[in-house]
Amino acid sequence: MSNVPLGDPMAARKKKTAKKKAAKASRGKKVANLNVVVGSKVKEAIKSHGVRCSGELVEALNGHVLGILSGAVARCKANNRGTVRPQDL
Repeated sequence: MSNVPLGDPMAARKKKTAKKKAAKASRGKKVANLNVVVGSKVKEAIKSHGVRCSGELVEALNGHVLGILSGAVARCKANNRGTVRPQDL
């Protein structure tokens, strides 16, 4: 027999549930760090034209795309729709 006391199983369950809720709440808020552009494909497309790609290009392009998507979402909401359509871009 061990002298180590067993923890409260309900406390462990509550802690696990709290972690899940926190993770779920923060899912939609990480837009600033979201990568929507595939860097290797951007570099491949640039290289196919015979020029080189700056290291900051992919990050700048990603920011530009996120701005376009944000505007599209705003237009969609302004039109009382729940689906972003090509005309929102």
